[in-house]
Amino acid sequence: MLLWVSDIPLELAPLKATARNVAGKLTILDSRYLENSIMITGKRITRSLASATNEVASRAGKNSKRNKPVASKNQDSMKVDHERIQKAVREILIAVGEDPDREGLLETPARVARMYAEIFSGLHKDPRVHLKRVFTENYDEIVLVRDIEFHSMCEHHLLPFSGKAHVGYLPNGKVVGLSKLARVVDEVARRPQVQERMTETIANMVEQELGARGVVVLIESSHSCMSMRGIRKAGASCTTSAMRGVFRENLSSRAEILGLILNQNR
Repeated sequence: MLLWVSDIPLELAPLKATARNVAGKLTILDSRYLENSIMITGKRITRSLASATNEVASRAGKNSKRNKPVASKNQDSMKVDHERIQKAVREILIAVGEDPDREGLLETPARVARMYAEIFSGLHKDPRVHLKRVFTENYDEIVLVRDIEFHSMCEHHLLPFSGKAHVGYLPNGKVVGLSKLARVVDEVARRPQVQERMTETIANMVEQELGARGVVVLIESSHSCMSMRGIRKAGASCTTSAMRGVFRENLSSRAEILGLILNQNR
């Protein structure tokens, strides 16, 4: 859009300057947008300027929306002090007798910082949000999601432990999307953890948010802090469970849910 300003009376000089300013903004915004010509003269200038200004604002708004950052794991990464982690990792390398300036280690502090931002991203999230969207259903039998893979970090040695979580509940008129249970497990796991607390945390959230008549969370995992250091017992595994409601109070209900989890898991 080429904006021509000519034959403008003296008293409209300020509008003339505004018109040129608008033309400049249009040119800066997007040269491909300058396709048509508008002749502004005399009384038509006010209306033309208003129209041009609106087009500028509209175009700017579209550009703003297009360039708006998308919510992603990068936003969680911004909440982590990367520079501080990099300095700490460099000091650790020096402390153990390494040369942080040799080729293979030059980028290691930055890599570790990005890794920590990812594996500890659960610190900056509230897993409960995944349990807010529920559906009313006339279903009162067991809902069980088995074999939810997870990876977490032992807070005692900052070494990983990995395994599978099984989450089941007895609805009380409300059910939640199955993938939401997996999301809860994932976000609770992505923080410095101990398996016992992780198990209890997931069970409490499901019970409180869904108002379920019964909840069971059973986690099976292997801990590298036990297999690669200390006692060094590779192959050892840890099982923890948390029972709520009827699964805690009623032995037959507990046996039923554990049978669904463990018998099919062997």
